[in-house]
Amino acid sequence: MAWTAKHRRKDGTVTYTGCYRDLGGVIQTAGTSTDKEKARRAAERAEDAQTEGRVADPRKGRQRFKAYAENTWLPNHVLEASTRGPYRYCLKAHIVPWFGPMRMAQIWPSHVREWVTDQIERGLSPDTIAKNMTILSAIFTTALNDRVIHLHPCKGVKTPKVAIKPLIVLTPEQFDHVYTALKDVEYQLMVEVDIESGLRWGELTELRPKDINLTTGIITVSRVVVEVCPEDHPTGGRFLVKAYPKDGEFRRLKISAPVVGKVREYITTRGLGPDDLLFPMVDPTAPVRRSTVKAAAETEELTEPNAKGRRYRHGTLTAYTTGGCHCQLCKDAFAGYRARRRSDGKDRPARGRRRDTDGHIPADWFRTQIWHPAVAKAKIGRKVTPHGLRHAHASWLLAGGADLAIVQERLGHESIRTTQRYVHTLPTADETALLALARIRGR
Repeated sequence: MAWTAKHRRKDGTVTYTGCYRDLGGVIQTAGTSTDKEKARRAAERAEDAQTEGRVADPRKGRQRFKAYAENTWLPNHVLEASTRGPYRYCLKAHIVPWFGPMRMAQIWPSHVREWVTDQIERGLSPDTIAKNMTILSAIFTTALNDRVIHLHPCKGVKTPKVAIKPLIVLTPEQFDHVYTALKDVEYQLMVEVDIESGLRWGELTELRPKDINLTTGIITVSRVVVEVCPEDHPTGGRFLVKAYPKDGEFRRLKISAPVVGKVREYITTRGLGPDDLLFPMVDPTAPVRRSTVKAAAETEELTEPNAKGRRYRHGTLTAYTTGGCHCQLCKDAFAGYRARRRSDGKDRPARGRRRDTDGHIPADWFRTQIWHPAVAKAKIGRKVTPHGLRHAHASWLLAGGADLAIVQERLGHESIRTTQRYVHTLPTADETALLALARIRGR
């Protein structure tokens, strides 16, 4: 219930201050006026507005953005462990440097628009800007609900359009070439299971014999493993097994009898138990292979003049160190020099980098040490990631006439629009349309 408080000034004039109690029972004021009725109406409007959640606590609004985002929002915001790390990085790299010193109540949509413009000028991609905006908007949404601010600064602020690029998937022939190029039988079986099932990487590497019915060939997807920062892991590890897939719903899918037979033989040969990893890291203590650098040949071409106006031949140590030329030829010359010194025992060689793993295969290790060399050896003419096997699985099913809803269920997509992206992704997808056009034109 709003009311007015009467005040008498030194000059004898009387003023009235509109008063009301906030949701916490604390008396708040809504301005002072010489008109008693006007002051009372202002207090009533403020009281009504707070019940609709439009009034912020001035004390909370005075805190800095950096303190609220890092000390209040991030620690208490419910996030997947694999998401918390990227969110922390985006805050540190792109959001806090701009908004950090500002008070929460003083941030307006104009500030957010200036921030978006700054990101564009710094060359950030539209996709990165959109992700940063998602995080910033989540912070302000929580702040609005907590009555830290009275308006949402991100509302109405637009970001650059994110272009949806067409998917280019592996053809069956290209997959066969990559499959043959893989050096180990277990990795061949691993990618064969993946192309047959369309499992995500975390689902595939967490697969265990108990998840596969070797009689019916049905795989039950009930868990996923994610690689996280140690600070986001309950025990400080790197791999966290979640008792649910990405979409939060168990799913069942079937693979072909020949692949089931290979899996059965593989489990028997390796002596795997029901709870063992089906595809574990073979030797987690093995150092990561380092690429060998060939010595670069000198050329007659000279570098650009350095600070002293001197020029040097490309592909020499002097060009890299004194000339300051960091072209690929000079980089190779310097790298080859360092490699030769290490091999001759003249420099203390660094220890081989070893992966910290509990038995699960790290995604980046498999990608750089196993997959990319096989793709390069297969000479398919373009770069493909292991996740491309999931794209290929969906595209092949749809191209072969599988029902869209069945493919959606196998992949675990929440929306069928996601599954529709895989329609017409193979190079031969438009041939039926061209044949129909030819028939109409009488060819």
